[in-house]
Amino acid sequence: MPVKFAVIGCGRMGKLHARVLSEMDAAELVGVADTHAAAAEAVAAQRRCAWTTDWRELADRIDAAVIATPTVHHMDIARDLAAAGKHLLIEKPLTDDLAAGEAFIELARAHGAIVQVGHAERFNPAVIAMRKHAIRPKFIDCLRISPYTFRSTDVGVVLDMMIHDIDIVLMLAGGERVVSVDAVGVNVIGATEDIANARVRFANGCIANITASRLSIKTERKVHVFSEEAYLSVNYHARSGVVIKKNANLNLLQMGRRMNAEDLAHLAATGDYRKLVNVEQLVVDDTAEPLRLQAEAFVASIEEGRTPDISAAAGLAAVHLAQRITETIKTHPWDGDPATGRVGLGVLGEG
Repeated sequence: MPVKFAVIGCGRMGKLHARVLSEMDAAELVGVADTHAAAAEAVAAQRRCAWTTDWRELADRIDAAVIATPTVHHMDIARDLAAAGKHLLIEKPLTDDLAAGEAFIELARAHGAIVQVGHAERFNPAVIAMRKHAIRPKFIDCLRISPYTFRSTDVGVVLDMMIHDIDIVLMLAGGERVVSVDAVGVNVIGATEDIANARVRFANGCIANITASRLSIKTERKVHVFSEEAYLSVNYHARSGVVIKKNANLNLLQMGRRMNAEDLAHLAATGDYRKLVNVEQLVVDDTAEPLRLQAEAFVASIEEGRTPDISAAAGLAAVHLAQRITETIKTHPWDGDPATGRVGLGVLGEG
């Protein structure tokens, strides 16, 4: 039998979740809920399901729910549903309150509720292709920039956008402990940061450099991963990437190390380094939709009674690092001396 779902929150992400679930044989979209009646009614008409302004009216009719409301409401809704044993797919970030998140995880565990966090970038086909290469990263460089969308204004760019890359970085780091965080950020439009950069160091020496901006004139979502085994470059937006493996380029490395200054000068004048390197394209299934893959993984977790890969604990770990970053942003001394100079977000002043 299909898993019976409700989608709570009919904004941009809620609409997408409702579409995906309505197209799946393994799921049945029972209804949608939003405090704005017109929004809920419009989605329900399109997806041919029930609608309400109070999600509680759907609770007895479902096995699971997608929570796609603003972040500040996640835990209030999730607690009640988890206490009733309902399985939950909660949009990222899981919460903006660590203590509430920790309490929720214990509650969900006690009532047998399976919880997955909606870090959909993990299901990007390019990320799936990247993960097939077993590497131990030493340096990770992430860039995520886009024009201002006027959405998710209840949180800053760290919890809104950078949280995707934080989750990817934590996945690539393989559970290594974070030992230090340095970060800067600027608020341009609202009270929270719109542009941010963080440098995260892990216990094994791996460094992650993460940049996010929601005030760019273009959209870019990329990650570069450097390891002893290989270099990987992934374009999330284009769903493409390349890998340069050490073992596949040993001859080039050995040739370069044997060359003297005259040989190098000759090669510089006549050759093209890029033509010498063995570059492999990542094999990416660009027909797969991340939200569909995410929903299928969640349903499989429910059917098999297992903890999802992106569990509530994984989602909370991303929030914990995000909050370390935002707290560090608040104390960054822009003029060198925190006692006399500008500190934190206010570097641009009032205009």
